[in-house]
Amino acid sequence: MLSIGRALMASPALLMLDEPSLGLAPLVVNELFKIIGNLAGDNHTILLAEQNARKALQYAKRGYVFETGKIVLEGSAQELMCNDEVIRVYLGGKAER
Repeated sequence: MLSIGRALMASPALLMLDEPSLGLAPLVVNELFKIIGNLAGDNHTILLAEQNARKALQYAKRGYVFETGKIVLEGSAQELMCNDEVIRVYLGGKAER
C-alpha cells in the first residue's frame, strides 16, 4: 500500500499494478482491493495484472484473459464472470445453468 501511495504522489494518468495481492494475507488483500476500488471510483485509471481473477473482476470494468502472452478473451467484468470457461478455469467453479 505504501508503493501505491508513493505512486499516487506523482499524480499519474495511469496507475499500473502488477500482482498487488501476491503474498498478502486474505484480510490485507480485501483491504487492498477496497482501496483499488476507491481509486477507480475517484476517476483514477488503473491497469491491473492479477491472478486472483475473482477479486480483480469484482472491481474491474473490463477484463482481458491472457494465455501465453496473447489475449484469448475479453469483455466487461460482468461478462467474464458469467463466462462458462472463465468460471471453470479461472474462478474455480462450475457455471450455473
